[in-house]
Amino acid sequence: MAIQHAVLALLARGPSYGYELKSEFESAVGPQWGPLNIGHLYQILERLSRDGLVVAHREAQPTKPDRVVYEITEGGRAELDRWLGEPSARSGGFRDDFFLKVTAAARSGDASTVRTVLGNQRAHLLRELRNLDGLRRTAEDPVVGLLLAAACRHVEADLAFIDDAESVLLTDGGSLLARLAAARPAPASGSGPARAAG
Repeated sequence: MAIQHAVLALLARGPSYGYELKSEFESAVGPQWGPLNIGHLYQILERLSRDGLVVAHREAQPTKPDRVVYEITEGGRAELDRWLGEPSARSGGFRDDFFLKVTAAARSGDASTVRTVLGNQRAHLLRELRNLDGLRRTAEDPVVGLLLAAACRHVEADLAFIDDAESVLLTDGGSLLARLAAARPAPASGSGPARAAG
């Protein structure tokens, strides 16, 4: 899970505690990630501690309850180095809710349904792109700017997919959609109702 490795990276800079780590994480990744849930962060810290990747100790405070401070271990540094040294696969592979909508719309055989699905998604992506671009232009941290630029590129790729889908599905007067709607996959052998011999 990437967040646990991001926490290890923050702790590699020095010991820290929960709310400080939350603030540093949110500052480091920028607004497009959204706020990090403090309860989830403490679950991650507990797991890292249980796995021997961090150690925790209590630190007394004059007017507040003791604070738990976390520090990366040698095992944690080795895990961070391992993670940094390998490529990142797409987290969800190529499974995508929008692609399933395009599949369902195409197999309906209805060009207006396909246009609606593609048009709604295009409008959503254009709004998202404007928002990301505005955040990128005002980002003070250059790394956050890079992350926002990468997010923009992903949205642009999704917009290009919509163009591709329109080109494939809507430019032949509906004959492809009609073929898709009429096609039925062959049942898998051994499935379905049994036929009487005769």
